[in-house]
Amino acid sequence: MQRMRFLRGFFVLLLFVGMTMAAEEPIYDEKADASRQIAAAITAASQPGKPVRNIVLVFGANWCPDCHALDDNMHKPELAALIEKNFVVVKIDVGRMDKNLDVALKHGVPVKRGIPAMAVLDSRGKLLYAQDQGQFADARHMSFESIKAFFEQWKPKP
Repeated sequence: MQRMRFLRGFFVLLLFVGMTMAAEEPIYDEKADASRQIAAAITAASQPGKPVRNIVLVFGANWCPDCHALDDNMHKPELAALIEKNFVVVKIDVGRMDKNLDVALKHGVPVKRGIPAMAVLDSRGKLLYAQDQGQFADARHMSFESIKAFFEQWKPKP
């Protein structure tokens, strides 16, 4: 009987440790001021003496598996290098679809159609493109090539 209790306790401990280790790191700062983040990105994208970079606004949430899938793809070396060279990325938390919705709408992104959702701004903050149909809302099932193609399409033109 005592051995069964020990094994049951040990199993619960292993389960807890496994769940803790499987928890994903947060990718969205839930306390960040989105407007300040965007202003800082505009400043960073247009620094004198540096190559001009566009700004990508990524609207999402830490609870969203598709947001994590997109973020994982964006950190793959080939795409990460393309992004680092050509973009300033701003990750904007939408909470449970109750935060920063005004910022999303200001940039033409109806997040109610799904997240992650993105907008692309030029280095001065002018809107170049906004996803309006939930194009990345199924990022878990998108190919790396299609995600990379999006960034290739919106990198600044020389």
